Amino acid sequence: MSRRTLRPVFKRLWLLAPVATLGVGCSSTWGCDSDENWEQQTFHVPSTLSDGRVPTQDTSCVELCEALGATVPCARIPGSEVGEDGKLIELVECNAQFACEGRRPEGLCTDGAVAPGTPTLGALFAKMAHLEAASVPAFERLADELSAHGAPEHLVRAARRSAKDEVRHASAMESLARRHGAPMPELTVAPFQHRSLEALAIENAVEGCVRETFGALLAGWQARSAEDAQVRESLGAIAPDELMHAELSWAIDAWAMERLSPEARERVDSARREAWRQLEQDAAASRLPDEVARHSGLPSADMARKLVRELASELMPGALA
Repeated sequence: MSRRTLRPVFKRLWLLAPVATLGVGCSSTWGCDSDENWEQQTFHVPSTLSDGRVPTQDTSCVELCEALGATVPCARIPGSEVGEDGKLIELVECNAQFACEGRRPEGLCTDGAVAPGTPTLGALFAKMAHLEAASVPAFERLADELSAHGAPEHLVRAARRSAKDEVRHASAMESLARRHGAPMPELTVAPFQHRSLEALAIENAVEGCVRETFGALLAGWQARSAEDAQVRESLGAIAPDELMHAELSWAIDAWAMERLSPEARERVDSARREAWRQLEQDAAASRLPDEVARHSGLPSADMARKLVRELASELMPGALA
């Protein structure tokens, strides 16, 4: 797939994003691992339930979480926060799911979690910063392996530039996390081992052509839609880099596929199809409270699933048929 193909697709899909109204708010991101992307968060009890009723002391935490757009397991926390008027505010803990984006290195041993009690928005940005930081060694390894497998020098250079881009991205996301009371999470990546060209191609297809490509689309979406001005500014600077990273993934894919056997190419495509299916499931299952989604600029679960399907239909027709 060429650069002339990807950019028009992104531009068309970005036009679906609602343009943010002026305002200042808070923000969030979607996590990183389909097995670990459930994050317990603490929210104020909503003023109304999904059916319009006013919650009472007898309202279950399940109903409260449903009204917030989150899910169970859950727990009510009575009188655990003091408001500006001195009155106790009741909170509720719910699970929120965040669809995956970005290039994760093989051997990533940490999940970006922060200490219990960290403010919700800070914890979410910390996880995003963790994923951006994890992309640095991922691209450094990719550059070394491309060189070892005899890839064109322009692909090797682009991978090294991408690693430097991710250093900046991690710093920007860390700033947002600290703004919301969260430290930078610990990052641990196991030592890399030599891989075959097929193994490199499979990881690039899954993490680059699918996950990172969708992450680039989301970055541009947030830059357009986030009500938080600082989020729009940060993602507006990050989105063009992520688009180039997605283009690099597809360029590496084209180079590698020419050098693999027909059987190996089918295994790469099979992994890519499965990655699209998993991404669609993650997007459809994502849950964010409306207020968090508005301030962060992230799409709803229905829209996220639509974006995955539209992107897959353009880049790998039939993958989600």
